[in-house]
Amino acid sequence: MAPKTPSHPWLGLAGWWLLSFAAAALGALASIQAAAFYGQLAQPSWAPPSSVFGPVWTVLYALMGFAAWLVWRAPGQPGRRKALTLFVVQLVLNALWSWLFFAWHLGGWAFADIVALWLLLVATLVAFWRVRAIAGALLLPYLAWVSFATALNWAVWRLNPSVLG
Repeated sequence: MAPKTPSHPWLGLAGWWLLSFAAAALGALASIQAAAFYGQLAQPSWAPPSSVFGPVWTVLYALMGFAAWLVWRAPGQPGRRKALTLFVVQLVLNALWSWLFFAWHLGGWAFADIVALWLLLVATLVAFWRVRAIAGALLLPYLAWVSFATALNWAVWRLNPSVLG
């Protein structure tokens, strides 16, 4: 018997968006004073203003949730469960980063977290791509942004050792 397509696909999309934006909300709780804190830090010349982060992350979380939904809608595909598990784990590391950097001012731990996030994100992207290529492609902007954020985390951490440990 072939696996059934999940019933209520639009509820599934809402669920994956809810999960993605829940991770965003969890990170946002740690980032309430992020703009002020970020503005006080020494930054490399290529650092964007704090006003860029919110809109970029909003688009990325929407793309992430949509990509996860596409994978979820592919029952019976080999690797589907693993891909969705990787997705959830990388969301946890994504939310944790804001706490490490903005709430707890632990630049080194935040850098370790974002490197682990990047590795998990690559694994998630590959796993998504194997299930549905478009789902993997939808994670490419997220990978690009996390790559940039990793370099920025490193640079800001190194420029602010007394504040970020």
